[in-house]
Amino acid sequence: MAPSRNLSGTEEYVSPAGARSGDPHLFLAFDCSAPFAPSRRYLLRGMRSATIGRGEHLRSFSTEDSASLRIEVADSWASTRHAQLRLVMGRWILEDLGSKNGTRVNGAPVKSSALADGDVLEVGHNFFVFRRELKVDGDSAQELKADELCPPHLGLATLNPELAVRFSALVPVASSMVSVVVQGETGTGKEVVARAVHELSKRKGAFVAVNCGAIPETLLEAELFGYQKGAFSGAVQNYVGLIRSADRGTLFLDEIGDLPPAPQVSLLRVLQERRVMPLGMGRSIPVDVRICSASHQNLEQLVSRQMLREDLFGRISGFSIALPSLRQRREDLGLIISALLQRASASRKVVFERKAARAIFLYDWPRNIRELEKCLEAALALAGHGPIAVEHLPGSVQGSGSVAGGAATQAAEARQSEDDGRRERLVELLVEHRGNVSAVARALGKARVQVRRWLARHVIDPNQYRKPKASSDS
Repeated sequence: MAPSRNLSGTEEYVSPAGARSGDPHLFLAFDCSAPFAPSRRYLLRGMRSATIGRGEHLRSFSTEDSASLRIEVADSWASTRHAQLRLVMGRWILEDLGSKNGTRVNGAPVKSSALADGDVLEVGHNFFVFRRELKVDGDSAQELKADELCPPHLGLATLNPELAVRFSALVPVASSMVSVVVQGETGTGKEVVARAVHELSKRKGAFVAVNCGAIPETLLEAELFGYQKGAFSGAVQNYVGLIRSADRGTLFLDEIGDLPPAPQVSLLRVLQERRVMPLGMGRSIPVDVRICSASHQNLEQLVSRQMLREDLFGRISGFSIALPSLRQRREDLGLIISALLQRASASRKVVFERKAARAIFLYDWPRNIRELEKCLEAALALAGHGPIAVEHLPGSVQGSGSVAGGAATQAAEARQSEDDGRRERLVELLVEHRGNVSAVARALGKARVQVRRWLARHVIDPNQYRKPKASSDS
């Protein structure tokens, strides 16, 4: 079997349908004109095709033969029958159905394209993500909306069914004293998961986060275990330490792989005996603390390289959860963007230009959600009260949305130029005919309903051009 390359740059092999371990899914991940609208997940199990097109409002339904799905989006940039996914010899093929504004896969205009896992589909102002095989419960609904999700914690929301199963396992673990290790790349939300575990545990103490790599080694034991006044030069008062500050709560040891050898021994003693001995005190003090650890490094490899004590690793690794990178969960991009915008933009209405959304979906996000959050905060500030455009994004993100030249790209650019010219002509005629849509239609030699569609597509309100007290445009 020949390998194909997906958006993340990894190779995937096409296996016979019967050998698959999951089901194909299509995610409506993002709407440029309504970024707060709930994302949706469509299960393609048992389907032979899925057609995407314009409708009066967002909805989906199966056709009479129950083997075809139709997804309608309330998007004036989409054609009535815009694009179709078809199952052909075990592969899902995307075909443009002669749409006026074209269909893109991973930023490139296409007429027909075999889909790989993680591909980003662009239809009008809407961005879809195709996933070839995801394990899902046998009785799962064909359509699931993000606002119908019931995550165990707000920080654990996802439309990815496999990740949702991992997150749900945290509920019974949280109510126990089992230690938790969260692994994943920088910025994937490890502390968010640790806080969720703490809040789900209902422990009455505080959540105390410690970056093991940020505290100088000479101060680390004093910071962790506390000290008595006079224990060393500069110890002018008693200090309880971070571990005792988390008594009856949760101690989050971020980047535990960076913990030096000496504090590892002392921490192991705390975990074994449930007691802490502050520096300068001759007796130990009992402590009730739950340990959550995190690392962007592979902790088992650190153990094999003797950088992390094996007995300490055994104590902290009661339950492990690995978080995927942001580029591995593009189907959740819209859900995450919505949450970050709500946190940053208050009540402001936010819209995105297509090129900006395209760049966001195609960028690899090496620093993951943390990088996305800072990107959106800056874009909001730069955009002011206007739409977020590609020039409001960092240069590294902007470059991801560009597509190499070619006949297809030139055709798409020509269509855009034609649209720009049409908008100017519509405004010119509306001014001339004082907002009378029927007169504009006659001047263009087009049906009135077509002119109305163009006005909606270009967000032009004819009322702004009408005479005072005008009561009709017909």
